[in-house]
Amino acid sequence: MDRKNVTDHSSGNMKIVRNIDDVVVDPLSIVTIGTFDGVHLGHQAILRYAVKQAKAISGISRMITFHPHPRDVVGKGPVEHLCTIEERLHLFESQGIDETLVVNFTHAFSQITARSFYEQYIVRRIGVYEVVIGHDHQFGRNREGSIETLQKLGAELNFSVVVIPGVSVDGQVVSSSLIRRCLLAGEIEDATKYLGKPYSITAKVVEGDKRGRSIGFPTANLYYDSTLKLTPASGVYVASVVVDGKQYYGMVNIGVRPTFTTNGHRLVEVHILDFEGDLYGKTITVAFIKRLRREQKFNSVDDLVAQLQHDRLDSRKIVSSIIH
Repeated sequence: MDRKNVTDHSSGNMKIVRNIDDVVVDPLSIVTIGTFDGVHLGHQAILRYAVKQAKAISGISRMITFHPHPRDVVGKGPVEHLCTIEERLHLFESQGIDETLVVNFTHAFSQITARSFYEQYIVRRIGVYEVVIGHDHQFGRNREGSIETLQKLGAELNFSVVVIPGVSVDGQVVSSSLIRRCLLAGEIEDATKYLGKPYSITAKVVEGDKRGRSIGFPTANLYYDSTLKLTPASGVYVASVVVDGKQYYGMVNIGVRPTFTTNGHRLVEVHILDFEGDLYGKTITVAFIKRLRREQKFNSVDDLVAQLQHDRLDSRKIVSSIIH
């Protein structure tokens, strides 16, 4: 585990540890382990159990997570992330976890065997009463460790193992990969059901070409690292927008703006309903509610404006149904 650039600080009530040497060994630790990208309904069930069990034995609930994502390091290619590390930590805290250890996942760390990981780190340097895992948990070098492996280690090293069943919604077992597929297909409402919350992007507003303003639809252009946060399918969406702690609603356009001549780069632009003010330089959060339509090329700017007016009307109807 990496020991460089260590900070030990708190975010609200949850302690965040980035160096295992700063962990205080506690044999009454209820430990859960994983990347938990998205912190979806399945992950939430695991976290709820860990928190409840820790309280029952007057112990501590401990989350051990990895950054960067293990698949970014040893997989076949980058993962499209549902959460940044900051968002993940916030979601762990919202579930009531007492402490999270963020492990710097490296190639060297990936070579640790399943037995060594539990023996050297979990038992000796963290302390453990019970390990709580999901139904599909695998761990150790080349994902060699199975649930059965862990149960045998628990019997040998004196900790219990609890396996939380998968959570199903409409017959689908919830997983991060399922949610990624939904978002990349524009199936926002399904993603919301599986996440237990709307998918959101928090990003800085940067200056654009002001084309939206010239046609009566001023937009805020969002800038963020799309390698660290998945961008949903191109199209027009209804979304909630938080600016300076206040919630608004708006339309989000994701795409290359084919009606205009562009460089082909995908942009994420937000038109906030009933908002006046300067957003440049502000960090805002956009939470996707519903996809209105696919991105399309119009024959003229007038045709585009007519469609945007329809989109705005549809957005107001959807927002009205949410508010009332």
